[in-house]
Amino acid sequence: MSKSQRSVSDVEMPHYVGHRERLRERFFSAGADAMPDYELLELTLFAAVPRRDVKPLAKALIARFGSFAEVIAAPRERLAEVEGVSASVATQLKIVEAAARRLAKTRLLGRPALASWSALIDYCAAAMARSQKEEFRVLFLDRKNVLMADEVQSTGTVDHTPVYPREIVKRALDHGATAMILVHNHPSGDPTPSKADITMTRDVADAAKALGIVVHDHVIVGRSGHVSFKALGLL
Repeated sequence: MSKSQRSVSDVEMPHYVGHRERLRERFFSAGADAMPDYELLELTLFAAVPRRDVKPLAKALIARFGSFAEVIAAPRERLAEVEGVSASVATQLKIVEAAARRLAKTRLLGRPALASWSALIDYCAAAMARSQKEEFRVLFLDRKNVLMADEVQSTGTVDHTPVYPREIVKRALDHGATAMILVHNHPSGDPTPSKADITMTRDVADAAKALGIVVHDHVIVGRSGHVSFKALGLL
């Protein structure tokens, strides 16, 4: 029998084909929690790299950034430093990051923020905890403390972002908000508030109070967790 006459079943398939199917089956049968980060990353990479073994790339990305969450949150330019990361791979990873943020925000929308605290923290962590620059975000709430709007007010450097109390209060009035939750991140990973954080928070709270707007809390998020000014007795 000539090579052209051999059946498809006789043709040796690349080793990664069977591996992909086994990985997908395990994902559906055991769930994501049963899989190490590099295998979950492999599953993510399948769509971007259809005809190559992606396990080495997945392991290289985990080795560089530390975890699945850190990989998808990494900036494109840092992802591109890893050999094998093409434009399609970077795009696939950023799509997964965007989906994670969208899901976290959806769990918060339409629900009283103060009664959905874990969902709020999950959203803030997904949106900001792994950013390499400080961002100052404001969650604007209505009279029932339901999220009306979510805006990044300013973006700064690795350890500072400018905050303007009057501009924040003006945005609250624009939205017709009666309350706010302030959020910012510490790229260092340590969410402990600085003296400047404490002073700025009091300035915003005082400016808002003069117009009948309540600042419920100021949350700082970092890779190692989060802190609440209200819980610390700072607000």
